[in-house]
Amino acid sequence: MDATAEVLTSVRGWWAHRAARAGLSGPWLDPQHAIAAQEPVFDEVADAPDLHERSGHELGQAYVQTVSPASRVQHGQHYTPADLADHLWSQTRVALGWKADYNRLPGLIRDPAAGSGALLLPPLREHLHATTTDDASLVLNGLPQLIEGVDQDAHAAWVGSVILAAEMLPTLARVPEKHRRPLPGLVRQGDGLDPDLAPATIAIMNPPYGRVSLDPATRQRFAHAVYGHANIYGLFMAEGARNLTPDGVLSALVPTSFAAGLYQHRLRGYLSEHAPLRSVAFVQDRSGSFTGVLQETCLAVFQRRRHRKTAVGRVNGHIESVASIAPPRGENPWLIPRDPADAAIAAAAAQLPLTLSAAGYHASTGPLVWNRRRDDIHAKPAKSRRPILWGADIEDGEVHRSTSRDSQRYLTIHSDRDANVMTLSEPAVLVQRTTAPEQTRRLVPAELTAKKLDELGGSVVVENHVNVLRPTMLVPLLSRATVARVLATRTLDRLMRCLSGTVAVSSYELAALPLPSAEVLASWEQLQGEELERAVAKAYRLS
Repeated sequence: MDATAEVLTSVRGWWAHRAARAGLSGPWLDPQHAIAAQEPVFDEVADAPDLHERSGHELGQAYVQTVSPASRVQHGQHYTPADLADHLWSQTRVALGWKADYNRLPGLIRDPAAGSGALLLPPLREHLHATTTDDASLVLNGLPQLIEGVDQDAHAAWVGSVILAAEMLPTLARVPEKHRRPLPGLVRQGDGLDPDLAPATIAIMNPPYGRVSLDPATRQRFAHAVYGHANIYGLFMAEGARNLTPDGVLSALVPTSFAAGLYQHRLRGYLSEHAPLRSVAFVQDRSGSFTGVLQETCLAVFQRRRHRKTAVGRVNGHIESVASIAPPRGENPWLIPRDPADAAIAAAAAQLPLTLSAAGYHASTGPLVWNRRRDDIHAKPAKSRRPILWGADIEDGEVHRSTSRDSQRYLTIHSDRDANVMTLSEPAVLVQRTTAPEQTRRLVPAELTAKKLDELGGSVVVENHVNVLRPTMLVPLLSRATVARVLATRTLDRLMRCLSGTVAVSSYELAALPLPSAEVLASWEQLQGEELERAVAKAYRLS
C-alpha cells in the first residue's frame, strides 16, 4: 500500500499543477473540491514523488505499476498504453462513420473495466474539441450522460476521474467564476457487469483476463456466451454486446482466443449474430504492458449494424492494413489472416466444405502431464513401462527418439485402467502442440505407423504437448500418411496461422482446419513433395 499511497498523494500535486496551468486558483487546486468524485481513504506520504510533468496516461500507468506484477497477472489487470487507446478509438470512429476531425459523442460511451480511464481519454478529448464553441457549463453538465467508467478498484476509479477531469480544465476556465461547479467524476467504483446498466452507444474496454469460477446463477445468465471454463474477458464482451443501443459499437482490447478457442465458441456465435466483427488489428509488440499475458492480443471492433466487410490490420507502432474479409460468422473458429500474403488463403478456406474432423479424424491432446507423474518417469525400460513420445520426437515428418528426452523416456503403467487412459496402441498422426517462436513452421506433423508402433513395443504414451489424430471412420477421406503429408505443406502451415497467432496448436483448432471436397482429397493420395504442394495450393486458390 505504501507505493500506492505515494502515487495517490502525488495525484493531488499533479492536479494542482494542471489546474494552475489552466488559470485556476484557490479551492480549484484541490481535487476534493474541484471534482465530484469520492476520494479513497489513504495515508498521505510526506515525500511523495513529483509527477507534475506526467501526462494523464503516464499518471494512470504510475498507479497501475504500484500493483505487484503477480497481482496484476492473477487478477488480469493490464494497463492500456496510450498508442493502443488511440488506435482502438480510431477504429471505433471508422465504425461510427465519422469523417470530420472532431465529432460530438452521439450517446453514452462506457468502459466497464475502466481502471484509470485510459480508453476514455481519446473520446473525451474529441468531444471537448468538438464543443469548444458551446456554452462551457452545458458541455460540462452533459458529460455524465455521455461518458461513464466503472471499475471495482476504488483507487483506480478516483485516479481515473482526476485524469479525465484534468482534460476538462480549459472548459472549466471558460465558465465565469461565480457559475463554476465541481467537475463530474466520470469513473466510479462498481460492477461493470451489472445487468441494470443503461444501454451504451459505445462500449469500449480492456477487460481483465483470466479464468473465473461462476456461481450457477451467473453461469445461467451467460449461458449464451460461456462454455466450459469461463474467461472473464468473455463475460465483459458478451455483456458489452448485449447492452448496446440498436446502432451501437463494441470496441475491445482482448486476447484473440475469442476468435478460435473451444471455450469461446458460444461467444463467437453470439457476437456474429448480434454484433458482427467490423475491424480487428493484431497487436504485434506486447512487451511491458501485458506482462504475463501469453496469448496473442488484438483490437477488435463489433457493430450492431450489418456490414459487408471486416477490416483486418496489425499494430506495431501504427496500424498496417492486412486485408478486407467477409465478416466471420458462426461458432466455428474464425479464419482471419495475420499477414497480407495469407488473405487469399483465408478467403478461399472460408468457402471450403469440409474440415479435418469432417474428413474422418478426431484430434485430442496427449494425456501425459509429466509433472503430475514425475515419480513414474524413467530413463530405462522395464516390464511395466511404456515409451513416452514427446514433441521433440517429431521431426522431418517422422517419429524418432530425441536424445534430449533420454532421461524421461518411459512411464510406469500401474493398472489396466491406467493403460486405457495413458497409452496409444494404434497408428495415428502426431502433431506438435506447441512450437518454439523461432521455428519456421507452426504445423509439425508425423505419422506414427504400425511399423514404428511395433518397434516401440506396440503401445506408447503421448505427452501433453503433442496432438493425436485418429480416424473416426473405417475409411476416412484421407489416409493417415496423406494427412501427415498435407499438414506438412506450406499452404496448411499458413492456414493454421489464420486460425491462431500463437505458437500453440490446439486440438480444437486442428480439427477445424478447412479442407476441400472428398473428390479433391482423394486426388491427393498418390501425391508427394512439390507435386502435392502445388495441388494443395491450388485447392486454396494460391496458384
